Amino acid sequence: MTWIEIPANSPFGPENLPLGIFRVGDEEPRVGAAIGDQVIDLALVASAQMLDGAQVFAEPTLNAFLARGPRTWHATRGWLLQLVWNSNERDAVEPHLIPQSAVTMLMPFEVADYVDFYASERHATNLGRLFRPDSAPLLPNWKHLPVGYHGRAGTVVASGTDIVRPSGQRKAPADDAPTYGPSQRLDIEVELGFVVGSPSKLGKPVSVDDFRDHVYGVVVVNDWSARDLQAWEYVPLGPFLGKSFATSISPWVVSLEALEAAAVPLGKQEPAVLPYLAGARLTNYDITFEVYLNGQLVSSPPYKEMYWSPAQMLAHLSVNGASVRTGDLFASGTVSGARKDQRGSFIELSWGGREPLTVNGEERTFLQDGDDVTITAHATAADGTLIGLGSVTGRILPAV
Repeated sequence: MTWIEIPANSPFGPENLPLGIFRVGDEEPRVGAAIGDQVIDLALVASAQMLDGAQVFAEPTLNAFLARGPRTWHATRGWLLQLVWNSNERDAVEPHLIPQSAVTMLMPFEVADYVDFYASERHATNLGRLFRPDSAPLLPNWKHLPVGYHGRAGTVVASGTDIVRPSGQRKAPADDAPTYGPSQRLDIEVELGFVVGSPSKLGKPVSVDDFRDHVYGVVVVNDWSARDLQAWEYVPLGPFLGKSFATSISPWVVSLEALEAAAVPLGKQEPAVLPYLAGARLTNYDITFEVYLNGQLVSSPPYKEMYWSPAQMLAHLSVNGASVRTGDLFASGTVSGARKDQRGSFIELSWGGREPLTVNGEERTFLQDGDDVTITAHATAADGTLIGLGSVTGRILPAV
C-alpha cells in the first residue's frame, strides 16, 4: 500500500498520478501530481533529488515536459510510482504534499492547435435526425473517416472559467431573415480530449500504430455550443462561431499509461475502413462521464461505445501531411450512449427543446444565465479499479 493516506472514493489513487499546473497564493505556477486530496510539488521534490530534467517541473505549463517524449513520460511515471509506493521516499516527499484545497489549478498546458471530432455514432445519428429530419441521419462520409473541424486554440480555457453567453446571427426555419443577438440555445458537449506531446514532421503522416509515441494523455472537455448560431452557419463549411467562443478543459492530465488498464477493443466498423485507418490493436477506453446541471445529475455518457478510436482520429488528422505540435489538443466530439440518460448534450437530452427535462423541480431545455455545469469522468480498469479523470466546470454569464 502507498504510505500516503488517500480518502475513500478519491478519484486520484496511487496508480493514477495525473499531472497539472498549480499555484499556492502568489507563488509561481509549477507542476504537481495529484494523489488523493493532495498535490505533490514536483518542482521541489525533483530539485531536491537532483532528478535529470528537474527544471521542466518548475515551468508554468506542461509543454516542456510533454516535448521530452515517451521515454521521459515513462521514466517520470516510474519515478512517481516510486515516490508514493516506497516508504523510504516519505521523508523526501511528505514536506512537499499540499492539500488540493490550498492550491489554485491553472491551464495545464499551452494549447497549440485544437481539433474537434465527431466520433460518436449515437450523437451523429441524433443530430442528423434533428438537423436533417427528411434525410438519412449519417452523411455518406461518416463511416469512412473521422469527421472533424479546426477550432480556436486561444479560446480553450481552464476549468472554472466563467462562460459569457455568445451572440451572433440566428435564423429559425420560420423566419424570413436572420437576426443578431445572444444565443437562445446554449449547450454543452461532453468530450474526451487527447493531449499531444511529441511533434511530428510536416509531410509525414502519423500512423495508427504510432499514436502512443505522440499522445501523452487525456483531459475532460466541455465544448460549449450555441446551437442556434450553429444551425444557421454550418452549411457549407461546418462549425464556426457557434463553437469557437469557449472550450473548457479539466486541470489534470491523466497519462495513457495510467489509462492502459481501462483500454477496451474498438467495436466492429462496417464497412471496412481504408488501410491507413486500420490496425490490429485499436482500442477505446472504458470511461463513464457524469453531467451535473446546478448540482443535479442529468446524464452519464459512456465513452467505450465510440465508433472511432483516438488513434484513428490522429491518423486521419495527419494523413494529408499536416503536422502535430507539442500542446496540440484533439477532442472526441460529443459522447452519447444508447439511453436517453446517456446523451452528452442538452440538444439531445431535450430532443431539440421539444422534450424538456426536469432539473431541481424546473423544466429545462438549454442553458440559462447563472447555470453551473460540471462534467466528471472516471475510467474503470479490468479489475474494477476506478481511475479518476477529475472534472471540468463552468458558469454561464449574460451576454455583453
